[in-house]
Amino acid sequence: MTAHKHTASPQPHRKQQSGPLQDEVYRQMFRLESGHPRAAIGLALALLRAWQAAESESAAGEQRLWLRKICPICIAMIEAAQGAAGDSPLCT
Repeated sequence: MTAHKHTASPQPHRKQQSGPLQDEVYRQMFRLESGHPRAAIGLALALLRAWQAAESESAAGEQRLWLRKICPICIAMIEAAQGAAGDSPLCT
């Protein structure tokens, strides 16, 4: 009979670690990349919802860290989409 070694449980899948708001942000990023109409506003709204939730959640530290990393990417995507569509910039 062999003794069982204590092994750490496997890392949870990335999707399990991220919340529904993170999933929504990623979904909107893909929609924007695919050229869906109004995807830029959808991405902006998803980011705002994620920031709002990060302010009220107990595990907000990880959420805020993720938002600090993803927001510059999302903003650049939104600006690029607006430039491609010939829209004026959101802020001047």
